[in-house]
Amino acid sequence: MKITVINGPNLQLLGIRKPEVYGSETLDGVRRRLESVAKELKIKISFLQSNSEGEIVDAICSSIKNGVDGIVINPAAYTHTSIAIHDALESVGIPAIEVHISNIHRREKFRRKSVTAPACIGQICGLGTDGYEWALRAMAGYLKKQN
Repeated sequence: MKITVINGPNLQLLGIRKPEVYGSETLDGVRRRLESVAKELKIKISFLQSNSEGEIVDAICSSIKNGVDGIVINPAAYTHTSIAIHDALESVGIPAIEVHISNIHRREKFRRKSVTAPACIGQICGLGTDGYEWALRAMAGYLKKQN
């Protein structure tokens, strides 16, 4: 089983940018934790962070040829604007779970609408960086049930 974890713009600043909102864990710390969880679950993961919408779309679309079974995605600011990411997620037919570190539904009005979530099987938000782990575990469980 192979799951790809995709992170959108500014997440390379995790641990520095607004720690009162996003916490103090770095994206590298999240990656290391997920690699440990992946070993425990006996699955493979890949990890990408990009500030480029096109690169994120390319990563989603190449998931088919790369044999990806599931996607965990934090589209970050693209959550609220990217029809292209929505369409890519919908087009590949690979189950995806959307993750947000903060609870987007309790934030500014413009952050409360996700245009990407309707292309996903679920959304986890407001649990800090732990949400990544829960999304990875949920995706692994979902995929096992599908097989």
